[in-house]
Amino acid sequence: MFDPVAMILADKATRRHVLSARPNAPVVPERPRRRRGAAVRRLTAVALRRLADRVEPGCVKPRRADTTAPAS
Repeated sequence: MFDPVAMILADKATRRHVLSARPNAPVVPERPRRRRGAAVRRLTAVALRRLADRVEPGCVKPRRADTTAPAS
């Protein structure tokens, strides 16, 4: 940093960086996230389960809980 030109360039770069976060700086609003339905999640889960079955065919699938019986 003993070179005067380098000092001037560093000072300008620092000012440009610091002043870019001004409170009145233009702001681009974030786009709202798209909501994906439960169907997409379900299809993804089915696809991943099928892939897991192909990779490790010896795995036992977990049984679904019986929802018709009342909880004790």
